[in-house]
Amino acid sequence: MTDILMPALSPTMEEGVLAKWHVKVGDVVSAGDVIAEIETDKATMEVEAVDEGEITDILVAEGTEGVKVNTPIARLKDEGGAAAPKPAEKPAAKTEEAPKAEAAPATAEAPKTTTPAAPAPAAPKSDSGDRIFSSPLARRIAAQNGVDLKSIKGTGPHGRIVKRDVEAAGKGSTQPATASSASPATTAAEPRKAQSLAQMGIPDGSYDLIPLDGMKKAVARRMVDSVQNVPHFPLFIDCEIDQLMAVRAKVNKMLEPQGIKVSVNDFVIKAAALALKMVPEANASYTPEGIAMHHNADVSMAVAIDGGLITPIIKKAETKGLAQIATESKDLAKRARDRKLKPEEFQGGTFSVSNLGMFGIKQFTSIINEPQGCIISVGAGEQRAVVKNGQVVPATVMTVTLTCDHRVVDGAIGARFLQAFKPLIEDPVAMLA
Repeated sequence: MTDILMPALSPTMEEGVLAKWHVKVGDVVSAGDVIAEIETDKATMEVEAVDEGEITDILVAEGTEGVKVNTPIARLKDEGGAAAPKPAEKPAAKTEEAPKAEAAPATAEAPKTTTPAAPAPAAPKSDSGDRIFSSPLARRIAAQNGVDLKSIKGTGPHGRIVKRDVEAAGKGSTQPATASSASPATTAAEPRKAQSLAQMGIPDGSYDLIPLDGMKKAVARRMVDSVQNVPHFPLFIDCEIDQLMAVRAKVNKMLEPQGIKVSVNDFVIKAAALALKMVPEANASYTPEGIAMHHNADVSMAVAIDGGLITPIIKKAETKGLAQIATESKDLAKRARDRKLKPEEFQGGTFSVSNLGMFGIKQFTSIINEPQGCIISVGAGEQRAVVKNGQVVPATVMTVTLTCDHRVVDGAIGARFLQAFKPLIEDPVAMLA
């Protein structure tokens, strides 16, 4: 008998939602068969069997939240082996707790129950008879709160309706939940309170409290850890980008028949990668055992998605042309927003690029994406007066900020990186080779 454990789908994953089972008791599976879907703070991913045998027990019900990594979720009788005696009582599945405000350690939790989560209602159908794709947890919350799934547009993979969609719909729903099914711990439409705000004199009813989802909690935790643990400092530099804009226009005209469009951010990624190869000391990470000097420039790019931020990676960016970087960045950004990225596509990276210039932000300083040693922040290009040969002339200028981990990249190394980066941005013909 083999326990199937809740997998760690990323290095930082601590728990997840068992969204769906693809097998039932009595099914025989082979290594590589998809047996379940797990929702993490970043994505919904399929879990494959690693052994062959018969499913003898499902220990965690569909829709169960907060399932800790390495918790047994099912049991498998090895092929040809005898089934072990079943325990008198199965481990109870953890049911959903009332969300807590992150800044309020005193906020009370809903009482935990030891009964397994109730089965989710069957997948409903639209008026035309087509199946409405929704997660088991979303169906359960919708049934408890009288929310009609036909009226909800899903934001999950392939338009699937997930928990947050039902909760958002519940806030504006006029259909009251039935007394028999609604409970304080699971009623999505019920107003929630933050004790921390009450302690600061902000009265109940003067705000709406949006519970923190897994992504928000993960981003908050990582950013707090980075600010507290990393001694970081910023370096600023202005880059003239008139030539870059002219080269970009020519490149895009040539690539138009292929349907490829290169952005300013693609030029920044390429320039950063080449500069990292010129100044390899900047392409490094701090570890307690020593400084890790990375062989390749794996450039993470910050992408805003519903509920948070994710950093898909252009791997070995120094080896790729602008057209390839543009194609990959567009694909990664789209799949990031659809939550279809694989862990290896957003975990890791040696350097990050964050671009708020597209929103008109002139200058900003980013928080380092640990364990990387640097992150570059790209502001908006704007017309400014500059002095050339004693004359004041107009130029399109973009302010770039390099935030460095001083344990790895000191001021001199950071300055040398920017000295390598600036000429590549200002005269990008060198990047076309």
